[in-house]
Order: sequence, then C-alpha cells, then structure tokens
Amino acid sequence: MVIRRLLILLSLVTCLPGAAQEDDDFQRATPGYAFSFPRDHGSHPEFKLEWWYLTGHLREVATGRRFGFHTTFFRAALRPWEDEAKPPATPLFDNRQAFLAHVALLDVATGKLHVEERLNRQGWDAMASVADLAVTNGNWSLIHKPEQPTGHTETMTLRASILADARFELTLMPLKPKVIFGENGVSIKSSTGNSASHYVTFTRLATEGTLQLLGNTYRVEGLSWMDHEFSSSQLGPNQVGWDWASIQLIDGREIMLYRLRHRDGTADPASQFTWIDGESRQTALKSDAWEWKARRVWTSPDTKANYPIDIDVTCMDPENGQKRRLRLRPLHDAQEIVAKLDTISYWEGACEVLDETGEVIGQAYVELTGYDGRLGDRLR
Repeated sequence: MVIRRLLILLSLVTCLPGAAQEDDDFQRATPGYAFSFPRDHGSHPEFKLEWWYLTGHLREVATGRRFGFHTTFFRAALRPWEDEAKPPATPLFDNRQAFLAHVALLDVATGKLHVEERLNRQGWDAMASVADLAVTNGNWSLIHKPEQPTGHTETMTLRASILADARFELTLMPLKPKVIFGENGVSIKSSTGNSASHYVTFTRLATEGTLQLLGNTYRVEGLSWMDHEFSSSQLGPNQVGWDWASIQLIDGREIMLYRLRHRDGTADPASQFTWIDGESRQTALKSDAWEWKARRVWTSPDTKANYPIDIDVTCMDPENGQKRRLRLRPLHDAQEIVAKLDTISYWEGACEVLDETGEVIGQAYVELTGYDGRLGDRLR
C-alpha cells in the first residue's frame, strides 16, 4: 500500500545509534516528480523510507493446490544520505541504511501460515541498487530485468525462503502497464500535514516458478501484485492505522483502496479508492462513493488483537455507473504476521472476491494495521 509496511522497521531504526529522527533531513514526496524507469524501480536513499511489496495467489500446475504469498523488502535511512559518491567508513556494514524483510506463505489446504522476517544494516548482506530494482536481504532477492532490444518483455525474479520449511523462485511478468497512484505523482496519506509518498504499482503480474514446502516440490503459476513506495513522512497526527486492499477481478480490472483510520474509527478524507481498467487507466472514486464494512471480527490467539475481516466493499462501478458489492472473504482467518523483532503485528490476508450472488469473480489481498493500538504512535 500506501504508508506501507514500515510497521516494525520504523520502531526499530529510531532506536538505533545514529538514527535520523527528523523528516526534514530528507527529501519529501512533492508534486511534479519526474519519474524515470528503470531508475525509479530502484532505491531512493534521499528519502527516509521505502518498500517493495509483493502479494500473489498461486496454484500448483498439476493439482490446483492453492497458495498465497507476500514478500516485502523495506529500506529505512538511519541518517541522511550526505553524499552517494562518498564510500562509507566500513563498506561491509554501512550505518546509513537499514533493511527489514518479511516473507509469508499460506498453504490454503492446511491453513498453515509460514513466516520469517529479517533485519540487517546495509552492507554485504543487504543492499538495494539506485540504478534499477535489485534488492537483497541475505539469500532473499528481487531483481528486475528491463525489456531487451530483442523485444523480450521485462520481468522480475523473486527468490526467498522461510526457515527450513519453504523456498521459492518465481518469475513475474507485467501483463499491463505500471500505474502511478495519486495526483501529479503524489499519493496523499493525510488530509492534514504533508504526509505523502510516490507510489508505483504493477497491478497484474503473470507469475510462475517452483515452490518447495516441507520436503515437497510444486510447479506453480498465478497472478501477483507489486507496490513500490518511497517517502519521508507517514501517518497524520490523528491517524492510528489503515485498512488496504488490492483486488484483481476476472474481467481484467483491478481496484486499489485504503482507509486511513482516525482514533475515533472514522476514515480520513485522504483515504483512496481507485479502479484500474484493462489499459491501466485510473478512475478514482470520491469518499462518498464507496464503503468498507467488516462482516465479523477475528481475535488473534497470539496478540489478542481484534481484526475486522471478511469485508464488504460497496462502490460505484465506472463501467456502468451502478452500485455493486464485492465481498473480500479470507481463504483462512489466521493470517496475522506476528512480529518477533518488535511488538507491532498486523494481518495480511489472501482473500477471494465474491459478487452479490456468491460467485467468485476475483482475488485480493487485505492488510489491516494498527489494531494492537501501537502503530499510530510509532509512525508519527
């Protein structure tokens, strides 16, 4: 999403020696930013925060067995990037950047969620290129290969593992043009203040590869979604968290939405709802043209947080101007990412999308943050 997924990282890096405390030391997301690709797929150390985030729905080719995955590579500045050309005093352990990464895999058949997270300083074990997308954290990596003069389509390769339980290597190929969310290149995150980001997304990625899980090997294929955001400012003074969803419909369209929640439970006017058509053209809905409502609450046995899940999204469909309801039903309730590095946890769930008749018309990922009561204070 959105403000995304700094969760644990921000709370950690602000406590490290030499960590930068002031957003004013960094470049901010401002209107008119001149995007240039593939450079802007890469890292932006002049901004305080950055993340490359992927979610996907996979099926085994042979049997149709279903899996959901999400992988996030975070970067956070520990101090201002004073001079990119100036080498750090200790190149193997650069004290200017910290990298956190999450990998999670849902085995739908068993309901088991496999999770691992990592935190490293920039150096020999974690880094991100400023020229193109090439980010690593240990043996986890996300590498972009630009379109070739021969006409070969651009691709990304994702490699990751989860402890000794799982390992996967996936190739992701865009099926439609990338999307830059927001107005004039800026995605606003608060109706007050200057919280904002630059937000680039591939909403539909054909995905194929190999997944090893608990000693078994699966050939898998499916669809993924990739967000890349960079910014230096996050939640507003009255915000406590967000609800976010990426929706991929069978008809070839997508929806990106997020609700920025105030302390009293109301949504910030800066919340966003955007339809993406088959050519990646955007239609943004006004705040009174859509609604988000949970059918039930799931209580985490680990953190005791109460997550409102099984979401009804009511909205106007720009194709016909009619109101419709989309149900985002979890493939499994227990999809909380229980943080081991800090006290902030969140729910990141693979869902199927149903229409009013109960027919499955797509797939989604939903993120619910701030329900443990700590996130808002950490992101201001």
